[in-house]
Amino acid sequence: MVKGISRRVIVVKSPDPRLFEEAIFIVREEAFQRGGVSADQVVREANKVAQGYARRSATPARALRRFAPPLYAALGALLATGAWGCALWMQWL
Repeated sequence: MVKGISRRVIVVKSPDPRLFEEAIFIVREEAFQRGGVSADQVVREANKVAQGYARRSATPARALRRFAPPLYAALGALLATGAWGCALWMQWL
C-alpha cells in the first residue's frame, strides 16, 4: 500500500550481516520541530540502537549453540550415574 505522505527515513547498515542487512528507522516529524534535535544526533542514536540489537541478539545464541551439546551430554551422564548409584545403594540396604 502506498500512502501520499512523505516520511523521513534513516537506513543503517548492519554491524553483523549474519543477523540483518540493514535497519530502517522512520523518524517522527516532531523530533526535528521541537526539542532541538539535530539530524546527526538522530543518525547516531539509530546506529547505537542497531549495534545494541546486534550485540544482544547474537552473543547469547551463538554461545548457547556452541556449549549446549557438551553440557547436555555431561548432564545426562551425571544423571545416569546418579540413577545407577541410587539403584545399587537401594539394593545394598
